[in-house]
Amino acid sequence: MSNSVETFMAQVAAKNPGELEFHQAVREVAESVMPVVETTLAYRKAKILERMVEPERVVLFRVPWVDDKGDVHVNRGYRIEMNSAIGPYKGGLRFHPSVNLGILKFLAFEQVFKNSLTTLPMGGGKGGSDFDPKGKSDMEVMRFCQSFMSELFRHIGPNTDVPAGDIGVGGREIGYLFGQYKRLSNEFTGVLTGKGLGWGGSLIRPEATGYGATYFAQEMLATRSDGIKGKRVVVSGSGNVAQYTVQKVNQLGGKVLTLSDSGGTVVDEDGIDDDKLAWVMELKNVRRGRIFEYVNKFEKAVYRENSRPWDVPCDVAFPSATQNEITVQDAKTLVKNGCFCVAEGANMPTDPDGVDVFIDAKILYGPGKAANAGGVATSGLEMSQNAMHLHWPRDEVDRRLQEIMRAIHKSCVEYGSGNGFINYVKGANVAGFVKVANAMLDQGIV
Repeated sequence: MSNSVETFMAQVAAKNPGELEFHQAVREVAESVMPVVETTLAYRKAKILERMVEPERVVLFRVPWVDDKGDVHVNRGYRIEMNSAIGPYKGGLRFHPSVNLGILKFLAFEQVFKNSLTTLPMGGGKGGSDFDPKGKSDMEVMRFCQSFMSELFRHIGPNTDVPAGDIGVGGREIGYLFGQYKRLSNEFTGVLTGKGLGWGGSLIRPEATGYGATYFAQEMLATRSDGIKGKRVVVSGSGNVAQYTVQKVNQLGGKVLTLSDSGGTVVDEDGIDDDKLAWVMELKNVRRGRIFEYVNKFEKAVYRENSRPWDVPCDVAFPSATQNEITVQDAKTLVKNGCFCVAEGANMPTDPDGVDVFIDAKILYGPGKAANAGGVATSGLEMSQNAMHLHWPRDEVDRRLQEIMRAIHKSCVEYGSGNGFINYVKGANVAGFVKVANAMLDQGIV
């Protein structure tokens, strides 16, 4: 099996040179699913895995826009339509200087499996631009979004491809993108998710990724007759996912000690309670400030510049910032300091050697494609509400989100259990793969 994985990965690397994040994501899946592929003649004969790593479509386009001074700028726009075997492409748009083809292919590939796990009929895609909304005025962001959508609109639709938000794309950006789509297409449809509540959005959508990751952690802990209550918790990031992870952990009786951004980490041993969280939300969502300002307001807290929270002793960790933020040494430190549960709110935040550390230590480790699927799951629920022209109450959406996270956990347990241990990485990869692979078989060589 090892030789089969290496042969396959050599082909992937040759076809996709330099796309290291994509290689990493594909390798993780290949190592989990290769035994299934090798024992299923139909998968081998139809080259399912080889087809799955090739995007069905890649759209690359220029995005010219004019700043407030009248100067012209040019960015790149992307949309990776990875796999539509079980439904229309679904996945976020990321606006960040780090965006490139390889990162978006990794995210789109992950999205295929994540969306498969949700039980909802959604394929996988991802897109974005190397545009940086930080420091830009609302008018500059609007002009960029309108230029971006002026090309993207011809490639998306409620039954074709339904983008959403991601890093750098929040409610403001979704609003500008949707307005331009509506203007160009002359129709009001559920073509984007994460919309405002007054024009087609769903309750719980902003909270969904953070809530879902916490629900998934709760399910993992329940396998050991435990729960979030009373646990010391560290969270990285301070954006949408991190904020609502903190909120749900507080509701479940845990104590959150950290938040971070690209500048550093704040450590508050008294706990980041709901009042402090409200202040952070105003700082990040309204003033768009930096997390170091937290210690000016809450003087008992400590700010650690250019650091991450992984050396803070904890029971449960929620990496909720970005890819590869937990190195192998960070993983060893977490385990050494007593962490026994990790639920990934971000996409692929633990590097491969770090994942091995968690699995070897037999801690509860929920990979992003399972643990953070609550966001796209609730996007799927938003699509359902749009299609039926309905607006479900908050309790209804939250109930459905909890049911989906329980179903994802159940699938991971089914495919990942063995020798008294649940390997959630294997479980998530195999469960997601089998559903998509069978649909691809049914639909022929396309």
